[in-house]
Amino acid sequence: MKHKTFMAFIWPSLLAMILFIALPIVSVGYQSLFIEHEQVLKETKNCGPFGCTSSVSVDADAMNALREAQPAGRYNGLGTYANGSHLAFDEISEIFASSQSFGEIRTKIMNLPFYKALIFTLAYTFIVTPLVIILGFIIAVVVNSIPKALKGPVIFFSLLPMLVTPLVGSLVLFWMIDSRGIIGAMLQALFMDPSLSLKASPALTWVTLFVYGVWHSAPFAFVVFYAGLQTVPQDTLESAMVDGASRWERVRFVTIPYLMPLATFIALMQLMDNFRVFEPIIGFSAAANATTLSYLIYNDLRAAESPLFGSAAATSMLTIVGVIILLLPVLRRNWREFNRKA
Repeated sequence: MKHKTFMAFIWPSLLAMILFIALPIVSVGYQSLFIEHEQVLKETKNCGPFGCTSSVSVDADAMNALREAQPAGRYNGLGTYANGSHLAFDEISEIFASSQSFGEIRTKIMNLPFYKALIFTLAYTFIVTPLVIILGFIIAVVVNSIPKALKGPVIFFSLLPMLVTPLVGSLVLFWMIDSRGIIGAMLQALFMDPSLSLKASPALTWVTLFVYGVWHSAPFAFVVFYAGLQTVPQDTLESAMVDGASRWERVRFVTIPYLMPLATFIALMQLMDNFRVFEPIIGFSAAANATTLSYLIYNDLRAAESPLFGSAAATSMLTIVGVIILLLPVLRRNWREFNRKA
């Protein structure tokens, strides 16, 4: 293909990527170098027949003038990344210098907001992603082997979790695990403990969020694997049957290797989605026991006094870096397979 023809095909996509991906990331990175202006206060005296009183308030005119002069805020460089709300370099050094045991170090680091969110985000990503792939593959194999008359209804019910909006789905499950909900009441009756609550324990909250993540994302993996199963060469499967291969051996040595590229694709999608998990934290009101990087961004943008744009931008950039690091092994594996085939 000539370069001119190639550019004619590729320039619309490149333009869209620059406008909707590259430029927003650059603007977020630029905003992360600035912090909010310090509030300018003014003292107002109110005098009456019984004397004078003074009150302090924010000088709106002075603040507007500052924002007009410096719309992005005060320049802070990489200070936002290093402060106690993010990478907390000074706090980490102090923890290692003053702590006596690994358990104490772990507890103190877990109390730092960024690392608390990062630990849960990584745990959610590395637990939910493989479970989604495994469960989606099992469902696809089972559905592919049932009679045709039953496939339609089974596929419909298998896709229901994916049809529900993530926030709505998390709210539904949140109500179900409440002490007045069907799951919460059953657990209390099963363990004969009226005080048992899945929402009170941090560990149980984590488990509930993991279960919800698998429940909500497994249909996506099922759809991809089910579509892939329709393209598995029947000649190869029949040859394996003639050679005496059992059903498990056919799945292990024929189906799974054939579907590995699809598994890689699902892993890429799930790693990106799970690393920016947000809706379940809101739906389950789980911020006290489990927070994520996306929730930190949301929390900064809805700050009571004024949105912390610089802090939210810094967390966003760190999230992007984390996603890139997670995807590198999968992308490297794809690159090696591509070069091997070439």
